[in-house]
Amino acid sequence: MPRGGKGKRRRRRPSGSPSAVASQFGQAGEAGRPAGVDVAEPARKRKRRRRTKVAKPQGQVVAAVSGGNVELFEAAITDKKGHKRSKKARHRRGLQGRPLASNGKSHAADRPGDPRGAEAAAAAQPAQAPRPQNLRAPFVAASEAPAPLYAALDLGTNNCRLLVAQPTRPGQFRVVDAFSRIVRLGEGLGASGRLSDDAMERSVEALKICAAKLNARSIRRRRLIATEAARSAANGETFLKRVAEETGLELEIIDRETEARLAVSGCSSLVDRETRSVVLFDIGGGSSEIAIIRIGDNRSSRLANHITHWTSLPVGVVTLSERHGGEHVTPQSFEAMVREVEGMLARFDSPPVEALANGGDGFHLIGTSGTVTTLAGVHLDLPRYDRRKVDGLWLSDDEVSAMQSRLLSWDFAARAANPCIGPDRADLVLAGCAILEAIRRRWPSTRMRVADRGLREGLLTDMMADDGAWRRARPRRHQRSFNGGSANLEGNKAHEGNRTHEGNKAHEGNKI
Repeated sequence: MPRGGKGKRRRRRPSGSPSAVASQFGQAGEAGRPAGVDVAEPARKRKRRRRTKVAKPQGQVVAAVSGGNVELFEAAITDKKGHKRSKKARHRRGLQGRPLASNGKSHAADRPGDPRGAEAAAAAQPAQAPRPQNLRAPFVAASEAPAPLYAALDLGTNNCRLLVAQPTRPGQFRVVDAFSRIVRLGEGLGASGRLSDDAMERSVEALKICAAKLNARSIRRRRLIATEAARSAANGETFLKRVAEETGLELEIIDRETEARLAVSGCSSLVDRETRSVVLFDIGGGSSEIAIIRIGDNRSSRLANHITHWTSLPVGVVTLSERHGGEHVTPQSFEAMVREVEGMLARFDSPPVEALANGGDGFHLIGTSGTVTTLAGVHLDLPRYDRRKVDGLWLSDDEVSAMQSRLLSWDFAARAANPCIGPDRADLVLAGCAILEAIRRRWPSTRMRVADRGLREGLLTDMMADDGAWRRARPRRHQRSFNGGSANLEGNKAHEGNRTHEGNKAHEGNKI
């Protein structure tokens, strides 16, 4: 007879159901089914239900039966829920047609007193295995070859720097490795005219690290240069022979004109299209290069082709600070340094600033040196120097004056404590500010752009352009073209992305 006045008759479960097992133990309880059955159930439907029941672990039913009526009822409800989930699971398909992993787990595995809990947990473990996060590898065309590597090394009066990069978009490249160390090769050069033994020893040790980095990679082209210290020292050639013997690196001494052109080439991307004239300066350790750039309607792909006037002053932060003192700088000694540089600039024949400005806003200054990047870092009040925030930053004339006055008011300890200066450059930064002030007085401008780049970037740009590295079409990753071919690879900017501490320090200014 139907229960509760309902006329719908329930079908009998197969012998393996929880009700049948409960009847064997004499505990039908609430989980049992009525005695009336309909044996005319189609075999196909019975087989389908039986297949869904087998998917549940058997240890769950036995453990529920041994626990009593209440636990048996819970097991039956769990079985029904699992039956509904198994139907839904047919429609939940992951990538490649695989079913998604189930979050359900066996109750028997959670009961510490069940001897078969471990077996149930082991049986359910493969279904809970985590899926890999990267199901697809990035597409790489079969014809794609790795981008060639280029290396540039700059041994200056104050720093030894190395840069290894590969070309990306036209005019840009991605840094693969970088190194920078303050060696002060020109220490005492102004007084003796020779490189000291300690300075040469420091430089050789830094160059050994650079040689190890270069030998560890397959470099297509490299150019290794030395600037003012090796150029003006009486024993400069002897020092370079020692470098070749101990490190295997063949360095070339470049002239002042080449140094000015390389500084301009390294800053090409910082000159906007609307700019008509620029005064670019590179304040180094032993010399300072200044280039007048005038851009007409037909702009060349190489900014150095627009240089109309250039000069190289035989003064830098190292030589100027040694002559006037770098630790204890007073307003009077600072003005004396400015007047000395102004006397050198007076002999430079260049167009007047009115002709460069041409009555518009298309004229500005570009500073590529550690002095300028230090001013930018202090202006931004950075807790640690960050090249990504400094390179390309615009500073107004008032902001530059404020930063110079602020540095001049600090004593040596305060400058050394600043994270953007540090103890290695605390005695040099004001000498650089004096050179900058002389340049600003000669070519007044309402704004100045900061460039944390220099000779190394110019070397890399020239080598890649000479090789036609940016004219070669390179396939693009992660994307196919509509015609079945490959598109060009979209490169990053020259120095973007995350870097290691050493790589970030390698870009903390150029030639301070």
